[in-house]
Amino acid sequence: MKTIKYFIILFCLFIGGNTFAQQISKAELQVNGLTCSMCSRATETSLKSLGFIETVSPDLNRNVFVLTFKADKKVDLDEIRDKVQDAGFSIGDLSATINFKNTQVDAAGLAELDGAVFQFINAKSKTLDGPVIARIMDKDFITSSAFKKQAAELKSETYLKGKGIVQGKETRIFHLSI
Repeated sequence: MKTIKYFIILFCLFIGGNTFAQQISKAELQVNGLTCSMCSRATETSLKSLGFIETVSPDLNRNVFVLTFKADKKVDLDEIRDKVQDAGFSIGDLSATINFKNTQVDAAGLAELDGAVFQFINAKSKTLDGPVIARIMDKDFITSSAFKKQAAELKSETYLKGKGIVQGKETRIFHLSI
């Protein structure tokens, strides 16, 4: 009986650990500059080299890649941007399904989830729970003209740098729109 009890506890810890690691489950990535199937193949190959990506499904008609992520790996959005740029292209748009767990967004629009810090452009003083599709609004995650327009509206040093001081430390902050 004790063995079964320990097995159940270990199983719950294992499942809980996976949930902790997987805050982003899926993303839709629009890539600019693709002109042929070889361009798409180069981007797909570059993205597949990331250890946290489970599948990459290209849609050549829309220049979009649907990414699914491994359940036990933490997703790094900056590495996705770097891989697209390494292939010779740029991100036009990136929307991610982020699994919030009763996450409080403060009055300034700031929220933390599993060590990641998010600044919401259009959400403040609310609680997010469950999957939410969010558009990443940072430099090199949207077109340069969209970034310039957003920067002019926000007038925020944190937005321009993609970093800010959180709890006394300089921290990467992703700016999201939901």
